[in-house]
Amino acid sequence: MATDKEMWNRRWRRLLVVILVIMAGLALRRFGYDLGLSFLVVKYGGSILWGAMVFLLIAVVSGSLRIVRMVVMALAIAAAVEFSRLYHTPELDAFRLTLAGKLLLGRVFSLWNILAYAVGIGLVAAADICLSRLTVIKVGRR
Repeated sequence: MATDKEMWNRRWRRLLVVILVIMAGLALRRFGYDLGLSFLVVKYGGSILWGAMVFLLIAVVSGSLRIVRMVVMALAIAAAVEFSRLYHTPELDAFRLTLAGKLLLGRVFSLWNILAYAVGIGLVAAADICLSRLTVIKVGRR
């Protein structure tokens, strides 16, 4: 069982990774085409990073939930946000046209986005498991 200090350290590391993932996503969307990256890399790379961000935010807030629960929550939130794109009101559509609306909610529904979110969630969950195991091994050797 992890101590309170280890849990806080894990939360801070996850928060740092959230910030890095957000920065990477913003950089990809802003500079991806200028760097010669294809539409698929920019579009779905951003969606993969968005899914990773959702998982990491849940991990930061929840702290000690099991990985499987965090994955399920992240997938549910990501799918809900994607399906929310099918609902339209003038106010919501106006918000979706802003930068914040584009980044948080997006504008066009796509099942491919849900797949990309799932890839991002799965990758970061796997990385979290690996890093947790490395930390346990490291702490166990002291």
